[in-house]
This record gives sequence, structure tokens and C-alpha cells, in this order.
Amino acid sequence: MYARSITLQGRPEAMDEVIRFIRDEAMPMAAGIDGYVGVSMLCDRQSGRCIVTTSWESQEAMDASRDRLAAARARAGELLSDDSPGVREWEVAAMHRAHEGHDDCCTRVVWGESDPSRAEDNLSTFRMAMMPRLEELPGFCSVSLLVDRATGASAMATTYDSREDMEGAVERAASMREEFSQALGVRITDMAEFDLVLHHLRVPETV
Repeated sequence: MYARSITLQGRPEAMDEVIRFIRDEAMPMAAGIDGYVGVSMLCDRQSGRCIVTTSWESQEAMDASRDRLAAARARAGELLSDDSPGVREWEVAAMHRAHEGHDDCCTRVVWGESDPSRAEDNLSTFRMAMMPRLEELPGFCSVSLLVDRATGASAMATTYDSREDMEGAVERAASMREEFSQALGVRITDMAEFDLVLHHLRVPETV
């Protein structure tokens, strides 16, 4: 499975309009492309930052969709007054759900970098050691790990049932990040928290 993430940063007051555009226009457009699996959208209404992620059955399907969705990406950027949305393409390395997402969910995303030659060992450690401990966090809903094997870049998204749950897990989650980033040789480059406003990614379980 593969995924393309679009990151936009712009006017917070335009966020609801962008959400409606993604839900009512961009989603149906993507759904008409062969190999489409689903979409999710994360929003920080205070900062005006949002991430729209589409999932695809194969690298070929994701490649074929790139130009067909270019106009939708441009329109979302226009609505948010962001003329250069950030685009990243990933392999979905891991996906685990305790249950499906819902409208009250919140997500913490942690971006990192590591030695690409360690990719397989790191993924095995993540699946076998870190995922079971994440599932023990209060309000845990799901976790996904997106990777770029060529560069060693990664994005881990942990979703909780509520913002209160996410905030309540801050210390335990931070301790786990420190432990595993050191063990795996991962340098954390960014971290942010969002509301999960669209939860239709539909990537199958990898465990």
C-alpha cells in the first residue's frame, strides 16, 4: 500500500471551506481513479495547517493519480492561500487499528529521519516492540507508519479517541519516542497535533 500526503499552511479562517472542498469535491474525484483506497484529513484550526492523505493499492496507481489530482491540490491551496502545498509520497509500512476513527478523534504526527539501510530492522522493531505498547495508551485508536525507503524519512501518526486522551498520554508517549528513537537511530524532525476531520483512509491492517 502507498500514500500521498499534501500539507497546506494558510488562513485558519478558511479551514472549514477547505474541509468541505476535500469532502465534497476532491474525495469523489479521487474515488473515480483506479487503485484508490481512501483519504484522511488532519487539521490544526489554530495554526491553519492541514494534511490530506490519499491511499493507493500500488505505486503504479499512486503514480497514475498524480497529474489527475493536481488541480484539486492547487484548488485546496488557493482556498487556504497556500501557493506551494508540500507533497510527499510514501510506502505504508504499518497500520494497526484498535477500532475505526470517528469525529472526536485527534492525531499526533511525528516525522523523523534515519539511515535507509536500517529500514527493515527498524520496521521489525516498530511492529514487534513499539506497536503493542502504543496500544496500551489510554484512548488509543490507531497508529500508522509511512516511510520513504530511499531517503529514510518517516511519518508516524497515532490517533486517540479524544484530545483529552491524547493529552493524557503525553508523558508516556514522549518516553516511548525517546526510547525508540535512540534504539532505532531516528532523528525526530517535527511533531504536531491535529483534529481528525476526515477518517476514510481504509488502508488494511498490516498486523
